[in-house]
Amino acid sequence: MVYPEAPSASQVERAAAILREARNPVLLAGHGAARNHAGAALARFAEHTGVAVATTFHGKGVLADDHPNSMGAIGFMRRDYANFGFDQADVIVAVGYELQEFDPVKINPDGDKQIIHIHRFPAEVDAHYSVAVGIEGDISGSLDALREAVPARPPHTGAAKIRELVADELFRGQQDDRFPLSPQRIVADTRAALGRDDIVLVDTGAVKMWMARLYPTYAANTCLVSNGLSTMGFSLPGALGVSLARPDRRVLAVTGDGSFLMHSQEIETAVRERIPLTVLVWEDSGYGLIEWKMRLETGTVSNVRFTNPEITQYAASFGATGYHITQADDLLPTLRKALDDDGVSIIVAPVDYAENINLTDHLGALTDPL
Repeated sequence: MVYPEAPSASQVERAAAILREARNPVLLAGHGAARNHAGAALARFAEHTGVAVATTFHGKGVLADDHPNSMGAIGFMRRDYANFGFDQADVIVAVGYELQEFDPVKINPDGDKQIIHIHRFPAEVDAHYSVAVGIEGDISGSLDALREAVPARPPHTGAAKIRELVADELFRGQQDDRFPLSPQRIVADTRAALGRDDIVLVDTGAVKMWMARLYPTYAANTCLVSNGLSTMGFSLPGALGVSLARPDRRVLAVTGDGSFLMHSQEIETAVRERIPLTVLVWEDSGYGLIEWKMRLETGTVSNVRFTNPEITQYAASFGATGYHITQADDLLPTLRKALDDDGVSIIVAPVDYAENINLTDHLGALTDPL
């Protein structure tokens, strides 16, 4: 099917009428916004209308996380900081969002918010994603047309508070010297090792939850997260493709040990084809996300532990360089060294996933509206 490029003027006006009456509109940007290069138009729209903007995990970076209107990413399996931005919202402008990215019940639990859907194709709907107005066509063109049809508003004050909460959690992680390492420390050091335009690929698992929530992202498609069907093992072979496509960028694959073992044979491909590759393995000898969900849902855990090979020796058997982190302060310099190397490097960072339950307990206790 061929979808229209120009948005319908009547649909734009219907959406504008809703926004003119809205008390507290917010915007959710999804993968479609990133795929269709709508970041510049999204920023113009947010700055004109004052809306606070959250992205899905797949939409990370389509609005820079340090933009004044940014609330960061939403899609964590429980309530998170960005949810506060949706609590008092009466209108959600969904831009490039697709239903499989995450369950809309988390942002529209009562199904009472009016939704303006902007995408190249019609929305899939459910009880929590009932579209009041759909604007189909070029996403950037649709955003610009809608922006021109509504008055300017001051910026949403809650976005800054949400950014402060995320930044504070990341800062405290940067100061955490425990070993095995805290997830927050690994995320902070990963961000410090990479430039704003470098690319990180994040596998599914507990590692995804921490990276998607906390890793500051400043451009679309620079933090690629396995989501939706959440394919385990995609980050390592994916990094090979990204390295070939973008040789001007430094590329890092971030993975848990369970996902790493599923496609680790591609280390041989990287060595043989001389493709620069750096892999950071969060090692806990288990399926961390499954254990996390088991503890939350049932309070019991079974069949989630396994034994790893000695990964640095495993890497060496392919002709790659292996690094095993033995103290927190070694991670950042090791990442920098590996990323500056044109060869193949596998870094093993033991992680303390006791922070998983601490996080959900902490978030569950947050009640202050923004």
